[in-house]
Amino acid sequence: MTLAKIVFASMTGNTEEIADIVADKLRDLDVEVDVDECTTVDAEDFLEADIAVVATYTYGDGELPDEILDFYEDLSGLDLSGKIYGVVGSGDTFYDEFCKAVDDFDAVFAGTGAEKGSENVKVDLSAEDDDIERLEAFAEDLVNKV
Repeated sequence: MTLAKIVFASMTGNTEEIADIVADKLRDLDVEVDVDECTTVDAEDFLEADIAVVATYTYGDGELPDEILDFYEDLSGLDLSGKIYGVVGSGDTFYDEFCKAVDDFDAVFAGTGAEKGSENVKVDLSAEDDDIERLEAFAEDLVNKV
């Protein structure tokens, strides 16, 4: 069975909800899913998964959340060749650097040798109906790449 590991950082609950939407769709597609908050796991946990997903919010003017910095740094040192990855997240269009943390994680994943399974999904604040459709399509893309 295919295993997906989703790691999230969420301050307001919006990004946790995004992670849960992706997880629910993956489960509908018969994928085993582990969802964990970023401070409770290590980046090396992605080595056991077929699909690696990060769901993060962007803090302020494009900063990574403090609680996911160590995970981000550890991820950059991994060899995830043969894995499929995807990045989703929330932000606020009020800021110039909308969802920059999503792009930052995408760049780090690309350096690990993992294959990008879907385009990044960026959500303005909380997931609306069209965002849910995009997140579910994201999950389908990941499974189709495995």
